[in-house]
Amino acid sequence: MPGSSGSSGSTDGSTKAMGVLTVGGLVVVTAYTVALGSNGWLWFGWVVLGLITLGMVASRST
Repeated sequence: MPGSSGSSGSTDGSTKAMGVLTVGGLVVVTAYTVALGSNGWLWFGWVVLGLITLGMVASRST
């Protein structure tokens, strides 16, 4: 991959992408909740996505 320095460059990129996806998911779930009412499965999915993202960040820093 151009511009990356070994595997750590792609790991940083995927972690950043997961962070963006998590924040974007929060915006979408919040907008859905405001417009159509709360859906527990959407919030559960967002929490799982957030935990996966935190796990990726924690594994990257070690």
